[in-house]
Amino acid sequence: MGLVSQPPLIPFTRYTDPEAAVRRLTEIYARNTAFIRKGFEHYASNGLPPRHRVRACYPAIRIRVDTWQEVDSRLSYGHVVEPGTYMTTITQPALFEGYLKEQIALLVRNHGVPVEIGESDLPIPLHFSFTGGDYVEAVYHEDTRGKALRDHFDVPNLAVTDDAIVNGTWRGRPGEPQPLAPFTAPRIDYSLHRLQHYTATAPEHFQSFVVFTNYQFYVDEFCQWARDVLAREEGGYTALVEPGNVITRAGAHAKPSGLPPMRAPQMPSYHLMRDGHTGITLINIGVGPSNAKTITDHVAVLRPSAWIMLGHCAGLRTTQRLGDYVLAHGYVREDHVLDDDLPLWVPVPPLAEIQVALEQAVADVAGLSDWELKRIMRTGTVASIDNRNWELRDHREPVLRLSQSRAIALDMESATIAANGFRFRVPYGTLLCVSDKPLHGELKLPGMASDFYHTQVTRHLRIGIRALEKLRDMPPERLHSRKLRSFIETAFK
Repeated sequence: MGLVSQPPLIPFTRYTDPEAAVRRLTEIYARNTAFIRKGFEHYASNGLPPRHRVRACYPAIRIRVDTWQEVDSRLSYGHVVEPGTYMTTITQPALFEGYLKEQIALLVRNHGVPVEIGESDLPIPLHFSFTGGDYVEAVYHEDTRGKALRDHFDVPNLAVTDDAIVNGTWRGRPGEPQPLAPFTAPRIDYSLHRLQHYTATAPEHFQSFVVFTNYQFYVDEFCQWARDVLAREEGGYTALVEPGNVITRAGAHAKPSGLPPMRAPQMPSYHLMRDGHTGITLINIGVGPSNAKTITDHVAVLRPSAWIMLGHCAGLRTTQRLGDYVLAHGYVREDHVLDDDLPLWVPVPPLAEIQVALEQAVADVAGLSDWELKRIMRTGTVASIDNRNWELRDHREPVLRLSQSRAIALDMESATIAANGFRFRVPYGTLLCVSDKPLHGELKLPGMASDFYHTQVTRHLRIGIRALEKLRDMPPERLHSRKLRSFIETAFK
C-alpha cells in the first residue's frame, strides 16, 4: 500500500460549551489543511517518493443519545429523532461559526448530553484544502513515470459528494453513525468552490437572506439602494460586496476597494452585509430552470434563513394588468431539472411565514390593505416550464393544462427555486410581477418593456427587501417551518 504521511490522530473529546466545541473544530481543520498544503508545496517543488501519500481528515461532530427524550414539539430542528449515534464531518468551521454554535447549543440543551469533537476518517481532498482565494496551481512536478496527483493526495470523490441525505436515499453500513447534518463536508466544499466560480464572490460574503432574480434591472436598483442605505448608515448594514469581492463600506464618503473580475461571472452576486450574516444577498441567475437549480444546489450548503424569487412572469388571466403582482401558493413543475431528486408527486407547499411576510410587504410598500390589495396582487399557482418559446407551439394542449391547474402565471425559474428550497429545507417564497400577457395579445415589446421596467422594478425590489427584513425579525426557530422536515430527519437544520 505504501507509506501514508498523516498528522497524529486527534481523538474525540466531549464538550458542552458550543464556543469551545467550535474552537476545537477550527483547530483540527486548520492543522489538517495546513498539513496537506505543506505536503503539496514539497511535492510541487521536489516531488514525492513512489507510493507515498499525504493525507489528513476532516474534523467531525458526534453525539450519542441513549434514551428517547421528549422535546418541544414546536421545534423543527435541534434534536435527533430516536436514540443512537449521530455524526457529521465539518469543513471551514470559521465560516459556519454562528450556525455550528446554534446547532450544538440546541443538541446539548434538548438532550442533556455533550457533543464529541474529534477527527473523522474521511480524507480532505487536496483541492479542498485551499480556501480563501488560494488555488492549486496547474503546474506541479511530474516524474518520467507519469505519476498523477491522485497517486500522492486524496482528490474529490463523488461517492461521498452527493445529496443522499437531503434526498432521503442515504443508507448507512451496519454500525455506522446516522447523519447529524444535511450535507457532508466534501459536499459543502464542492459547493463553496462552485459559488466562487459562478458568482465571483467569496462564500464568506453571502448573507442569510437571499433574493434570486433574472433581470439586470433588479441588480442595478439593488446596488443603488444599497449604496444609499450605506451612505446614510441605516439598517445596521455595513458594506456592499460586488463581483470580484469589490467592497464599499458604510459611510457618506466611502469608496469601493478591489477590482471587478476581468470576465463577467455566469451568475453575479451582490451582498449587502450585516453583522451575523443577517444582511441580504441578491443573485442574478439568468434565465431558465437549469441555472435556478445550479445556484440553489450550492447556496443551500450555507444554510440560509430564507430565499425568495423576484422576477417577471406571463400573466394568464384577462383581469391581470401589466405590473400586477403574483404571490405563488402552489407550483406546476414542468421544469424537469429536479424530477430525479424530488418526484413530481411530492407537493411543494406554501410556507405561511414567507407568504405572510410577502403579502404584508406588498401592503406596506404599495400603501394598500385587505380588499384593496387584491387590485394589484393575486395569490395562486405559478407554472414553471423549460421552453422559453412555448408560445410558438400549438396552444391547445398547454393552455388546457394551465387551466386545469388554475395557474395564474407562467415563468421558468420559480418552481425550481421553491422545489429546491423544499428539498434542502430552506424556507422559500415567490413574488412575481406580470410583464406580459401572451395569451391575450400583450407581448413584451422593447418600448413597452422599458417603460414597464422603469416604473415597476423599484417597487418590486423594495417589496422583496421589506419582506426579508420582516423575516429577519422573526426568531429562527419560528421561521424554519416544520413543513420542511420529514419524519426521519437530521438534527441540524
